[in-house]
Amino acid sequence: MKKLLYICTVALAMIGCARMGQPDGGWYDDDPPKVIGCTPTDQATNVTAKKITILFDEYIKLTDANNKVIVSPPQLEVPDIKAAGKKIVVELQDSLMANTTYTIDFSDAISDNNEGNPMGSYTYSFSTGERIDTFEVSGYVLDASNLEPIKGIMVGLYADLTDSAFQTKPMLRVSRTDGSGHFVVKGVAPGTYRAYALQDMDGDFRFTQKSEMIAFNKQTFEPSSKPDVRTDTVWRDSLHIDALIQVPYTHFLPDDITLLAFTHVQTDRFLIKTERVEANKFSMYFSYGHPDLPVIKGLNFDSNDAFVIETNEKQDTIHYWLRDTTLINQDTLSMEISYQISDSTGLLVNQTDTIEALAKTPYEKRLKAQAKEIEQWQKEQDKKKKRGMEYDSIWHEKPLEPKYDASPSMDPDKIVRVEMPTPLQRCDTAAVHLYSMIDSVWYESECKMVPIPNQIRRYEILADWRPGIEYSLEVDSAAFEDIYGKVSNAYKLGIKVKSEDEYGTLKLNITGVEDSAMVVQLLNGSDKIVKQTRVKNHVAEFYYLKPDKYYVSAFIDENGNGIWDTGNYAEGRQAEAVYYYPREIECKAKWDVSQSWNVTGTPIYKQKPAKITKQKPDAAKKLKNRNVERARKLGIEYLKDKGINLDNKK
Repeated sequence: MKKLLYICTVALAMIGCARMGQPDGGWYDDDPPKVIGCTPTDQATNVTAKKITILFDEYIKLTDANNKVIVSPPQLEVPDIKAAGKKIVVELQDSLMANTTYTIDFSDAISDNNEGNPMGSYTYSFSTGERIDTFEVSGYVLDASNLEPIKGIMVGLYADLTDSAFQTKPMLRVSRTDGSGHFVVKGVAPGTYRAYALQDMDGDFRFTQKSEMIAFNKQTFEPSSKPDVRTDTVWRDSLHIDALIQVPYTHFLPDDITLLAFTHVQTDRFLIKTERVEANKFSMYFSYGHPDLPVIKGLNFDSNDAFVIETNEKQDTIHYWLRDTTLINQDTLSMEISYQISDSTGLLVNQTDTIEALAKTPYEKRLKAQAKEIEQWQKEQDKKKKRGMEYDSIWHEKPLEPKYDASPSMDPDKIVRVEMPTPLQRCDTAAVHLYSMIDSVWYESECKMVPIPNQIRRYEILADWRPGIEYSLEVDSAAFEDIYGKVSNAYKLGIKVKSEDEYGTLKLNITGVEDSAMVVQLLNGSDKIVKQTRVKNHVAEFYYLKPDKYYVSAFIDENGNGIWDTGNYAEGRQAEAVYYYPREIECKAKWDVSQSWNVTGTPIYKQKPAKITKQKPDAAKKLKNRNVERARKLGIEYLKDKGINLDNKK
């Protein structure tokens, strides 16, 4: 081995003069840029100049300065930041504030011009007073609804601890989050602060629009620091650790501020659009719902009892189904519509508009399409007649075609839903039958078809689906008739309910919070809800789970409506608290899995598993270190030229 090392050393030393042939371009520049001077000098005090020049030892480039370079205190007039040759010039446009520390955080935006070697995180600072403030505070900003890290949102500090400051004053010190939702606010003076996050839409560094995503925390903090030691890893190569080094550093606190960001519910009401895509209905779309529906007065038709009205649960979308085919065939419906909208102060006032609802497809074009369809049908019947096959002599309108959300293979906890294409005028629920096969004999089973609340075209078929049993779902012909007189055909579907042996169960024993209002959600690998249940006696249970890998989240349902609700700054109300079980859970067939979950046992910013976190951390910029690989290759080639086999160490 000693002989081999000696040979390699000598070979590398002799490469420059011993290798013959075409040169390979020489050694790479693997060194990052270095700052060799600043005007004013870095950390200078009593500065009055607004122009800063930073000099480097080589040509450099500045990447995405608008997003990556953060000037603090925040500048209402955007600073002019340019890179030219071996220098960066920053010109501040705002007037300098007295006795204030200014920081220009370049993050990882600086690299050399030729090889792209990153300089790493770099911050320049100066003070207009006698001292430089050097405290730092850091933490994370997450989406309150799903704990996703939020990249690029602004984080700021306030020394004014009143709630109104966030809306009336610009932030004192600012930063932006990276791909992990992490932020560091630098140049902080001693004092007491509150932290906020703001997706600043208008560049005024304060919360002025409801559409701006925000985060607030009423807890105050005082920045501090302490000496600490961290362990740095020295890598020999990409796979092997050469050494672990204890490095002393200054540990700034707090370093775990967690801000949960949300967007207010859009309560300003305005009409987004009206449309008549289908000739038999027109629709109105509002930004926000209202219990009082619009009042319609027909101008070229009689609007009395002309519609069947369908709204969604929020009542911000309204569909008007035309009852009379005469109106359906009328290409333009002129009407006067009165409805509630928000004025400039946010108060609801009555608005009256004249609207013309134009059918997307004119009546004449619809007639031609129908004539073509009848012609095609007639040709098919003529062919059947010539071939001696059964045929129809009378054209029939297409029947009503309900959509049944059922399949031949079904889970035991499945709820079958039925959606009608148009509103019904008659629904014979007694015409819906369910039969089960027991010992090769069919027996009638109990089932019930019920309307889904607030959805006039959707129904549920409720039944006790028993695992491993075969069923037949049957609906008589003409069971349903819509407002246009169309009736449904008979329907029949054989259903085999899967056996219990194909499923697993999951039991979660929950601690850390009061469980009286907790809703737990089972998620798939795309962070989508698979099942949902309420916690009872600190336990959440899930049955009939297909073999798979799952994740779990939960939220505190403070108002008991079964859905997650956002916050409201004016009311001082945070969004409903969300938690994630920090690990993946695998469920297998015939397995009963039981897990304990302390929902507050892991810091919020560490809870969401990386596999279902969509916002991934920024890729770290690294030095290429290509000279190491070049030296290795040159050494091997030289040794091979000398007949030395490194693999056999000869």
